[in-house]
Amino acid sequence: RMFHDDELEESEKFYVGQPRVLLLIYALYNTLVARSEMVCYFVIILNHMISASMITLVLPILIFLWAMLSVPRPSKRFWMTAIVYTEVAIVIKYFFQFGFFPWNKHVDYTKDKPYHPPNIIGIEKKEGYVHYDLVQLLALFFHRSILKCHGLWDEDEKVDSSSNKEDTDDELSLTGGRRDSSASLKSVNLAASVESIHVHFPEQQTAIRRKSSSSISQLSHRSSFSSHRSKRGKYIFKNINHTTLSLYILQCKLCAVKSHCGLCCFRTLQVYVPIRQFFYNLIHPDYSAVTDVYVLMFLADTVDFIIIVFGFWAFGKHSAAADITSSLSEDQVPEAFLVMVLIQFGTMVVDRALYLKKTVMGKVIFQVILVFGIHFWMFFILPGVTERKFSQNTVAQLWYFVKCVYFGLSAYQIRCGYPTRVLGNFLTKSYNYVNLFLFQGFRLVPFLTELRAVMDWVWTDTTLSLSSWICVEDIYAHIFILKCWRESEKRYPQPRGQKKKKVVKYGMGGMIIVLLICIVWFPLLFMSLIKSVAGITNKPLDVSITITLGGYQPIFTMSAQQNQLKSLDPNEFNDFLRSYRGNTAALQFLEGYAREDITRADLEGNSNSLWTISPPSRKKMIQGLLDFDADFTVVLSWTIQRTLEEVYPYYIKAPSDSLAKPIKQLLKGMSPDCGKQSMWENITVSLVKNGSEEGAREWWVLNQLGKRQKTPQDSLELFIFSDKVSPPSLGFLAGYGIMGLYASVVLVIGKFVREFFSGISHSIMFEELPNVDRILKLCTDIFLVRETGELELEEDLYAKLIFLYRSPETMIKWTREKT
Repeated sequence: RMFHDDELEESEKFYVGQPRVLLLIYALYNTLVARSEMVCYFVIILNHMISASMITLVLPILIFLWAMLSVPRPSKRFWMTAIVYTEVAIVIKYFFQFGFFPWNKHVDYTKDKPYHPPNIIGIEKKEGYVHYDLVQLLALFFHRSILKCHGLWDEDEKVDSSSNKEDTDDELSLTGGRRDSSASLKSVNLAASVESIHVHFPEQQTAIRRKSSSSISQLSHRSSFSSHRSKRGKYIFKNINHTTLSLYILQCKLCAVKSHCGLCCFRTLQVYVPIRQFFYNLIHPDYSAVTDVYVLMFLADTVDFIIIVFGFWAFGKHSAAADITSSLSEDQVPEAFLVMVLIQFGTMVVDRALYLKKTVMGKVIFQVILVFGIHFWMFFILPGVTERKFSQNTVAQLWYFVKCVYFGLSAYQIRCGYPTRVLGNFLTKSYNYVNLFLFQGFRLVPFLTELRAVMDWVWTDTTLSLSSWICVEDIYAHIFILKCWRESEKRYPQPRGQKKKKVVKYGMGGMIIVLLICIVWFPLLFMSLIKSVAGITNKPLDVSITITLGGYQPIFTMSAQQNQLKSLDPNEFNDFLRSYRGNTAALQFLEGYAREDITRADLEGNSNSLWTISPPSRKKMIQGLLDFDADFTVVLSWTIQRTLEEVYPYYIKAPSDSLAKPIKQLLKGMSPDCGKQSMWENITVSLVKNGSEEGAREWWVLNQLGKRQKTPQDSLELFIFSDKVSPPSLGFLAGYGIMGLYASVVLVIGKFVREFFSGISHSIMFEELPNVDRILKLCTDIFLVRETGELELEEDLYAKLIFLYRSPETMIKWTREKT
């Protein structure tokens, strides 16, 4: 060993011998120290999510557009800005907590208003107004102590002193020494120890010479300042003495006097040039650690997409109780859902285009637009749409947090640069079962494979036509699947001459058998269980009875509502079941209904409408009733009360649709020859006439003879059996019915299953390939030469691939096992 220390070894042994809980605490603390920068970011974003005000909005934007884009890490200036800004924010919030401010006198009334000015600014009076700011300040000071401990706090403020060297004449560069500027303005970036400032002056051959120890300051035709990169990528400039600085400032003031807007331009350039320099250095780095985090960005966007689909109600007005499945089943597309989905999908397409074009400048512009746009929409537009504060919208907070993860990944991608080569799908990097099933699932998503292929063809330099491109992609996907199967066969070899193990046969085969049986019987199981297990009782709200003799005006109209619709108590229900003991058909029918599914309707015997028949029709109806050969089964006289036999159905079934019908199983004895008691009840019909000064008024009165609930007044009694209905979330599927499910589910799935079991002989040539490594390498070579710009070679390799699939003999030679 090069270095040996007994005390260090003893310390290591002591550390290893500690309890595991203590070691875990040590590990968590070390992780916290190593990622203290990310802890600060998290606390700042969390504070903004909780507070959601203009005061807390500044630091998250600075994180995504300054801190995370800094190479190699955020500068001291950023952390000092964050610390000072947090301290000032705490003081401002404390100052506005006093009760003498007008808006603090009605806090309970204005605390939930999203557009109340104090709420937007963040100076409203509330409990715990400064808790998260104090945690944020604590995290910033903790990170500051970590940087100081490792000597990284002042590293970008070091100055390369060169006062003892010879005077040198170097050109001033607007780009910090990387390139000569062709603009009409030049810039000098002074060291931070003097006071970091950019001085601009018109294009003149102004001569400045440094003052040596034995001479005074003189002018020369060229400046004597140069800049270079430090080891960590920061620019360090040479010292400028105060005399030289005074000369520059004096000359700038002279130039400003010449014009009224000179001073304003000078101040503007002081802010503009450093920002421009920062982004210029970001887009044109001297060195870049190329990385590829597009997959993680895509996953973050996908999570946001899922949040929008299942929580779209949080982004719309008056839609807190909305359900996307019920809305879509009613052919209604909520506007909030549509806008959110289109925006999210559009950003994913743009991000894919930038990734394929590998343009860092476009990604920077897209990042700036997206950061400002998302923050403006989430914290200024969305609260007005939803009429509630962002801090009260949990779904929107979750969406914003995932979007912040995306912003962080995008900043890391910009800082490191795009990869020079994009080869294939990220799921095709390994050949195992996980990648195989994920890739197969990726290809099963409707239109996703086609959309990806077309986008790749549009934004990738290639000489292939769209059809040829799709052909290569399909061959590559097919070969990748075969490669995964061949690798699995190598990992789990099957010796020759041995029968398949029962684990494989009953595992794979049994699973397929169960799956096929479930698909075949799925509609029956679904329709049976959806109402018996997950069904919801659908009690009637209104029961109406209308009786008409022949084709004349109805003689009786009555409805039962609210209190007239009653449920059976347990004793009444048990007595009802005992009354059908021995009646097998009735008991079989009653098996499908519980006590809460039965409703007893009590209808008043007096008709709720006057009998307004015309005199001719009345006369004709009387003549028909007096005619014994007419179709009327009972002869009645309008002055005589007669009995209508077996015309009133005591039990009515109310199915899920609108068609109600009598229950034949309970109405036994449907024909006189049956010999059993008939449950079709008899009713009495009488016409009541009331004379008054206005004239005679007539209405019909009906009374049921065999009522279970004995009442003295004339009335009708009706039992309604209500079928359970499917839950609203599954109503769109249950609405198809059994035959609809068979046609839409079983037959469609059966078509795909049949394709798997038939037509295999036509694909033997392309499926049974022992070794696909050479074909796979040919496909990756096509991707590689395309990325390197060798388009002629791309055409040659594509022609070779097509010839290989056209020639069976060549395919056999290419796919033989290597010897």
